[in-house]
Amino acid sequence: MFILLGMPVVQIVIFGFALTNEVKNANIAVLDYSKDAATTSLISEFNASRYFDVEKNLVNYGQVGKEFKKGKIKLAIIFPPNFNEDLQHFNKAQVQLIADASDPNVANTLTGYASAIIIDYQNRITSNRKLPYTINTEMRMLYNPQLKGAFNFVPGVMAMVLLLVCTMMTAITIVKEKEMGTMEIILVSPMRPQIVVIAKAVPYLLLSVINIISILLLSVYALEVPINGSIFLLFFESILFILVSLSLGLLISAGVASQQTAMFISLVALFLPTLMLSGFMFPIENMPLPLRTMSNIVPAKWYYSIVKSVMIKGLGIKDIWKETLILFGMMIFFLTMAIKKFKIRLA
Repeated sequence: MFILLGMPVVQIVIFGFALTNEVKNANIAVLDYSKDAATTSLISEFNASRYFDVEKNLVNYGQVGKEFKKGKIKLAIIFPPNFNEDLQHFNKAQVQLIADASDPNVANTLTGYASAIIIDYQNRITSNRKLPYTINTEMRMLYNPQLKGAFNFVPGVMAMVLLLVCTMMTAITIVKEKEMGTMEIILVSPMRPQIVVIAKAVPYLLLSVINIISILLLSVYALEVPINGSIFLLFFESILFILVSLSLGLLISAGVASQQTAMFISLVALFLPTLMLSGFMFPIENMPLPLRTMSNIVPAKWYYSIVKSVMIKGLGIKDIWKETLILFGMMIFFLTMAIKKFKIRLA
C-alpha cells in the first residue's frame, strides 16, 4: 500500500520540479574593468533576473579560471575598460561571456539568457536615438568548445551504470543464500560476518573494473571524449564509487527477506533519484530547496561531479577532495551498517 499510494506522489513531485531544461538561479561571476554607470546597471539587471545570481565580483582575469575550477559558477561576464565611454562616443561596446561547457545544454541556455538581457538593455537605452547603441557579445566555451553532448553524457552514464549495476547485483547476494537454504552452512562456518559480507562484494568489484575500462575505451576512441586529467586519479575515484555502490547493495541485501524486494529497492527506489537528483539529466539549481538537500545523499551526484572535474576539466585531487571525502564517508557508513545488519542467526 505504501508503494502503491506513495510512489505516484513522489514521482509527480520529483518530475514536476526537476523535469525541466530551464536553468534558474545559476551562480555567475562578474569581472568589471569599467565600473561605470552602464556596467553597474547591467550587473543589477543580471542580479535581478531569476536566472542568475551574482556569486562573485572578480578583480582580475586570472580569477576567472580559478572560479570555474571550484565548480561554483556556470558563467562569467567580463566588461572591458571604458565600456560606457565606448557606448557614448563610438555607439558600440564589447562584453565577453565565458561559460562552463562541460554541460553544453546549460552553457547554451545561460549564454542565451545573458545575451537576451544585454539586448534588452541595448534596446532600452537606444530608444529615441538616431544612431543606435550596439553591444557585441563575445562567447567562449570552456572545456568543450565544440559543445559535444558526449562530454556530459559519458560521466552521467558512468555514474548511473556503476551505481545501479553494482547495487543491484550485490543486493541479491546475501538474501539469495537465505532463500536457497545455504545460509545455515555459512553461519556454522568459522568465517566472521565481516568476511562473508566483503567476500560477496569482491567478484562484482572485479566485474565493475572491467566495466570502467570498457566505458573509458569507448568514450575515448568511439565518442572522442578526452581524459584531460590523471587517469590514475579517475580509476581511484571510480573504484571508490564502486565500493560505495557495493556497500549500499550489501546493506539492502542484509536488510530484506526476498530477492524480489531487494531487486525492487535497488532498481525502482534508486533509479529515479539517480536519474533526477544527480545533476546528469536536469540541473540541480532548478529544484526547490528540499530536493536540492535530498540530492546530497545521492552518491551518483558526487561521482558525476568528480568524473566531470577530472575527465573533462583536467582537475586534480586538490579540487575534488571534498567530494572524495563524502564518497569515502558513505562507503564506511553503508559497509558498517551492512555488517551490523548481517544476522548470525536465521530465527
